[in-house]
Amino acid sequence: MKKISRRNFLLASGAVTIGAALAACGGSSASTSTASSAPASSAAASGTSAAGKVLNIWCWNDEFQSRFNDYYPEVSEIAADKSTTTLKDGTTVKWTINANENNNYQNKLDEALLSQDSAAGDDKIDIFLIEADYALKYVDSDYVLDVKADIGLTDSDLAGQYQYTKDIVTVDGSQRGTTWQATPGLFAYRRSIAKDVLGTDDPTEVQAHLSDWDKFNDVAAQASAKGYKMLSGFDDAYRTFSNNVAAPWVDGTTVTVDENIMKWVEQTKEYTDKGYNNKSSLWDSQWAADQGPTGKVFGFFYSTWGINFTLLGNSLETPVAEGGKEEVGNGIYGDYAVCEGPQPYYWGGTWICGAAGSDNIETIKDVMQKLTCDEAIMKQITMDTQDYTNNEKAMNEIANSDYSSAFLGGQNHIALFAEAATKIDMSNAGPYDQGLNESFQNAFKDYFTGNVDEDTAKANFETAIKEKYPELTDVVWPA
Repeated sequence: MKKISRRNFLLASGAVTIGAALAACGGSSASTSTASSAPASSAAASGTSAAGKVLNIWCWNDEFQSRFNDYYPEVSEIAADKSTTTLKDGTTVKWTINANENNNYQNKLDEALLSQDSAAGDDKIDIFLIEADYALKYVDSDYVLDVKADIGLTDSDLAGQYQYTKDIVTVDGSQRGTTWQATPGLFAYRRSIAKDVLGTDDPTEVQAHLSDWDKFNDVAAQASAKGYKMLSGFDDAYRTFSNNVAAPWVDGTTVTVDENIMKWVEQTKEYTDKGYNNKSSLWDSQWAADQGPTGKVFGFFYSTWGINFTLLGNSLETPVAEGGKEEVGNGIYGDYAVCEGPQPYYWGGTWICGAAGSDNIETIKDVMQKLTCDEAIMKQITMDTQDYTNNEKAMNEIANSDYSSAFLGGQNHIALFAEAATKIDMSNAGPYDQGLNESFQNAFKDYFTGNVDEDTAKANFETAIKEKYPELTDVVWPA
């Protein structure tokens, strides 16, 4: 398998300087911060013969930590501050959590992986988490173990998982990660607004009005006439367009801007000019408020995790942290529903990787087997949390049951996710996706707001990516 060199491994993120890369390669001392004091992985593909007493897990938030602590059967004790978890065999699980902002997680992980060879056994990274947008940067490198050849999972273990979740972390036939979740996307809409605009809140009937982009745009005009915004901001529909491109971003050293992404530019400019959105950006305060009790936005594109992790919380008048309950009567809980929307897409997903050089291969195997391959555990996670898990049989069982979500007005949204999951196509994913997608969105926000013209936005995009990825030499735009 073609591997990414140590130097290019860091450059692939576009965020770590050459100096930092050289320092790490030269074995300079690690940062003194707690978060980066546990060095990580190596280019060696095999662990030591003796099992380690510490299992080091690196991630960027507490999502996997909560899944591990709540559903891994070998958990015995959890520290009060959750910094460590003790397993039944006495192994200490040490959690190193570095937030994602400004590429912080990848930067610290990269430095640690480069020093894995020289790290003490119980300081080596054993497991680290990656996201879809930059998965190939890691799995197409020497720093990750093959889940079958190196770790020991079998085809039978992995048989129940959605194929795309395996494809995205597979290079030249070597699968180098596994996940407990699948992340198909849907369109989440306000039932009360749909009734006012369309005369119905029934998901099947609403879908008929939103089944392609022309119809979607017609509803945007109808919503505007009633005083509503169709979307919150510039980025909401982006992934629905970018997941339906004809080819990867990069071929060799050439970046090709897909025609479908330019359709997003055209639509977003029109929505901004006509007042069909609130000019928000993903994760900002306006975007969050638009999902809550005072919001007047028809709907939001969300994948599986977004429903229960983000949209639900934003819908509440009184947050759970302030004593509020997740129930009808608190804000607009119960006023959302979901439909397929104009195109199938996915958003996000988290994969578990075994780090090369780990001395805990058997424990890594058991974690992966229990938390990504065990049908009963996968089903229980979905029943408890509404998250959509990576077992097709279990999800189909829930889809065909009387399961319902009170948050979604009694809808069985798992049925729609189960249908959408089989349509996910990862064939156009690439190692530059995160950086190029973010740079593209950033460059065109000034165009949407009228600060620059379209040609200037294009030029700004080209400048940004050539600074971020000097090895990419050309940009081709649709004719």
